Amino acid sequence: MKKIIIAMLLMLPMAISAQKFGHTNTQEIIALMPEVAQMRLKMDTIYSQYENQLASMNEEIQRKYQDYLAQEATMADAIKQIRQQELQEMQQRIQLFSQTAEQDVQRKQQELFMPIHEKLMNAIKAVGEREGYTYIFDTATTSTSIVYVGTDATDVTPAVKRELGIQ
Repeated sequence: MKKIIIAMLLMLPMAISAQKFGHTNTQEIIALMPEVAQMRLKMDTIYSQYENQLASMNEEIQRKYQDYLAQEATMADAIKQIRQQELQEMQQRIQLFSQTAEQDVQRKQQELFMPIHEKLMNAIKAVGEREGYTYIFDTATTSTSIVYVGTDATDVTPAVKRELGIQ
């Protein structure tokens, strides 16, 4: 039994030294991917559409409010109440539209980003498998799990960029 434990202890440094570690910066790579520029263009278009619609709705409520103020003194009480209710409902619709637009923009951004992220992860996996890495760490994260990257650690960012066809 002692011989087995001693043999295992002697083999442990060899097993540890056989592992190959690398690191990459996914944020740097993502910033260079052409798909991200395309995603930004699509997101800018979507954002502009919502922004234009919201501006139009705000203009309409401002116009109706100014009209209300101009006629308020001569309006019958029942008409005043109806117009006030109408303005409140418009304000509620604007708030609801704004919330819905924000949620839709976030959902669309996630939807467009998923294939980009998947492509990056596949490239990292391909580099790791091809070059025999045991682990590849992402140095872009602020996680406390990486507190030191030694000089003998390999930055695989260039290999991942090559895998994706970017410079």
